[in-house]
Amino acid sequence: MAAVGELSPVVGIQAACAVLGLPRSSFYRQQRPTFGPSKKAVSARALSLPERGTVLDCLHEERFQDRSPAAVYATLLDEGVYHCSLRTMYRLLEQEGETGERRDQLTHPPYQKPELLATAPNQLWSWDITKLKGAAKWTYFYLYVILDVFSRYVVGWMVAPRETAELAKRLIRDTCEKQNIQPGQLTLHADCGSSMKSKPVAFLLADLAVTKSHSRPYVSDDNPYSESHFRTLKYRPDFPDRFGCIEDSRAFCQRFFAWYNEEHRHSGIELLTPAMVHYGQAPAIIEQRQVVLDAAYQAHPERFVRSAPKLLAIPKEVWINKPSENKTQ
Repeated sequence: MAAVGELSPVVGIQAACAVLGLPRSSFYRQQRPTFGPSKKAVSARALSLPERGTVLDCLHEERFQDRSPAAVYATLLDEGVYHCSLRTMYRLLEQEGETGERRDQLTHPPYQKPELLATAPNQLWSWDITKLKGAAKWTYFYLYVILDVFSRYVVGWMVAPRETAELAKRLIRDTCEKQNIQPGQLTLHADCGSSMKSKPVAFLLADLAVTKSHSRPYVSDDNPYSESHFRTLKYRPDFPDRFGCIEDSRAFCQRFFAWYNEEHRHSGIELLTPAMVHYGQAPAIIEQRQVVLDAAYQAHPERFVRSAPKLLAIPKEVWINKPSENKTQ
């Protein structure tokens, strides 16, 4: 290092380091004072400690506690007071760890996740309303559908020109009578639409001793069976883009729900139709299917690689939001 110091006045630091094979960074590092790091220069524009305290005290005043720094800055200017720039106010709050939301915020209560179980038909129903496009733009017909969660059977439906609580009330009452629902037997699940949470529907369910349940706001997974059913409806090959009139929509729905309940082989219930499960025909049909498979196995066992084919029974329980194993334990 001393040699570099002797040569540098003559040939310069770069040439001296090159001749001696010494990195210039090492030379400069040795030239730093050994008594500690150099202090950062304080800008002449910086606020003094008393001035910083004055600004923070102003921001902490009761009248400014729920107002943004921009609102405080503007209010002070209107009062003829200037302490510092708006950016400096934000910087001081950031240094104090106070850059969060200063205004009072509405906090929503924690919504409980619905956890509903069905072990047989007519224990848990799910209902919803979807729009069907009319002939003219911005015109719709409203399809109300009540679905049995265990069997996937559509127990009630209606197409109406509008969505109202009274129409929903009438459909629910008529469907309960048709299915002979007894007090305390049924839970009716829906989302948080205006008709679903209306007083007429709530009073009706109370009179019928039907337990009501609602999805959490903006959580479509809380009503999955109705959502899946509407997808099946609207992805049918003959589902039109628009219906000419409400009679057209009703005629289409009559055909669709007859097919869905009586012919549609549902993957969630072992490829049985909803009607088979809803009306207790599933065990006999599965047994008959097993007889056919056993005969096929006896005729050609070499075609079944692992073992004889065996059908599964329909699920014994169906959940909306099944609890986790830890919670169940």
